[in-house]
Amino acid sequence: MILDDIVLKRKERYKTIKENKPLEELKKEITIPTNPVFRFYDLFKNKNFIFICECKHKSPSKGIIKEDYNYLEIAKEYEANGADAISCLTEPDYFLGADEHLMNIKKEVNIPVLRKDFIFDEYQIYEAKKICADLILLICAILDKEILKRFIDLAHKLGLSCLVETHSEAEIDMAIECGARVVGVNNRNLYDFSINKDLSQELRKKYQDIILISESGIKTTEDVAKVKRAGLNGVLIGEALMKSESIKDTLKEYIDAR
Repeated sequence: MILDDIVLKRKERYKTIKENKPLEELKKEITIPTNPVFRFYDLFKNKNFIFICECKHKSPSKGIIKEDYNYLEIAKEYEANGADAISCLTEPDYFLGADEHLMNIKKEVNIPVLRKDFIFDEYQIYEAKKICADLILLICAILDKEILKRFIDLAHKLGLSCLVETHSEAEIDMAIECGARVVGVNNRNLYDFSINKDLSQELRKKYQDIILISESGIKTTEDVAKVKRAGLNGVLIGEALMKSESIKDTLKEYIDAR
C-alpha cells in the first residue's frame, strides 16, 4: 500500500532526525504565542469559498509532474493571481518536497502556507511551527482518534491551524469529534491512489454545517463549478495548476467558475 510505504519511510527518516535534535531541544527553539492568530481559519470569516494552491514537484502515482519546477516563482504567481493559501509539500522521498521550500516561500508571500506532509509524531508539529507554517495537514487514515485530538490541541496551542483530511463518513465523524475546524475530503484513496472526484460533493449532502474542502482530482473549470454548486467551502488544487501552460489564466478560470 502506497500510504503505508510513505509513512514507514517518514518514520525511518525521523529516527535519525530526532537523534540529531531531540524533541526537548527543538522545543527550546520555538516561542508559543500567548494570543495566537489563526490566519487560515480567519479566511472563512470573509469568504465562502477559498483556493488552496499547491506547489507539487512529484507524486507517487504520476512521477514528475512539472520538469521546470521553480516552487518559489510558482508560489508568488499563486498569490498574485488570487490564491487564498499555498500548500507546500515537505515530504522528500515520494514528493521531492523539503522544509526549505516552505521556509523560502514564507519569505516571499503573505498568504497562509500549509505544511503538507504525513504527520504521525508531535515532533513534526513543533517542526512545522519552527519552519513558520501557518497550518498543517493531519490525515485521519494514519492517526487514531486519541492521537488526532492531541495533535489538533497541540497545533492550536502553537498557533497552527489544521486541515484535517478525511475520505469517508467515519473519518469525518472522527475529525468533528476531535475538534477539527476545517475538514478536507480527499477524493483520492490514499491506499491505491484511485480517484472519485464526486466524493466530496456526496459527503457534503450529509455534513452541511462544517467547513469542508475538496482535495484531489479537481482539474477542469467544470470540476470547480460542481464543487462550488455543491456548497463546499474550497478546493485544494495542485497537479492541474502544475501542468497548466498559464497558472494565471487557469486560476482565473477556476475563480470565475460558476
